[in-house]
Amino acid sequence: MTYYLIAGERSGDLHGANLIRAIREHDTDAQVRAWGGEQMEDAGATLVKHYRDLAFMGFWEVARNLGTIRRNMHDCQADVLAHRPDVLVLIDYAGFNLRMAKWARKQGIRVFYYISPKVWAWNQRRALAIKANVDRLFVILPFEKTFFNQYNYEVEYVGNPLLDALANHQPNEAAVTQLNRSDRPLIALLPGSRRQEITAILPVMLQTTRQFPNYRFVVGTVSNLPDELYDGLLANYASVERVADAAYDLLNAATAALVTSGTATLETALLNVPQVVCYRTSWLSYAIASRVIAVPYISLVNLIVDNPLVTELIQDDLTPSRTADELSAILPGGARRAEVLAGYVDLQQRMGEPGASERTGAAMVSTLRQMMTR
Repeated sequence: MTYYLIAGERSGDLHGANLIRAIREHDTDAQVRAWGGEQMEDAGATLVKHYRDLAFMGFWEVARNLGTIRRNMHDCQADVLAHRPDVLVLIDYAGFNLRMAKWARKQGIRVFYYISPKVWAWNQRRALAIKANVDRLFVILPFEKTFFNQYNYEVEYVGNPLLDALANHQPNEAAVTQLNRSDRPLIALLPGSRRQEITAILPVMLQTTRQFPNYRFVVGTVSNLPDELYDGLLANYASVERVADAAYDLLNAATAALVTSGTATLETALLNVPQVVCYRTSWLSYAIASRVIAVPYISLVNLIVDNPLVTELIQDDLTPSRTADELSAILPGGARRAEVLAGYVDLQQRMGEPGASERTGAAMVSTLRQMMTR
């Protein structure tokens, strides 16, 4: 059978790659074409377009790039039609993929969605659009099944693929050697994987480092962004190190972390590293978001445990002095470290066991075969 996958971000590339491997376990003749990244390509997909050309963050940033987004969508639709897959598999990336789902429905193309758009966060009635345009939705957060039940939409909770990624992680030996070459305790800086995140948030993280002379700081960088971006930001911080594409190895070596809001907050918690969640965007994007967001937290950690377990510093609260205060509280001997670590135990129990990729791949192959024999 033929599968066409679309992932628009780094995390989607990782989960898409694991999903491709799982699909091939149950459909040995599977042919996969994809918009994604190197990991999906390594898993055997024919890569059509890289996610680095797709990722725009925030309302204002999306508005500024509408022309590019429309061209990308037109190109994607043309390629899907040219290859006419048995199923279109959408992975997160809501703004683009929800439109692709609606378009594919009109073309008579089956649609599976893996890792639901965060419709529970804002404009919740988008759940009705998913129900109308998606043949099967596979969700990865415990509370999502209950949320969609409100709309009489039965979805399948498969567990979280981050547990698979962590279980299957192979250490980068060069990174491990670098990270372990000093006895000084290490604090990880994870500023995100998008240029806009890094330029907005990493400078505050770096200013914070000056208040902790007894700690080592290491920035987790990503190779899909140019070294020159980091060079400019780190120019006045000679003692701050960096390690590329090794976030799990960095977190395994870390005592605590400053983390940009996103999937990395959940990864950090699952690796048992106390953290401060950081977020800043353009003033317009923030002004719009603050009026439409329907949930009380921005981090997946707090949403899953349903309480403010990890501190979230958002927009004007993200200052070097405030960040330093919150970081001090989660370092050894800090007032909140034990509380955060205890909360992580609850989080891990709620998340369940690894195997999401395998369960999803098996379910997709089985469901698609049933559909094709009707």
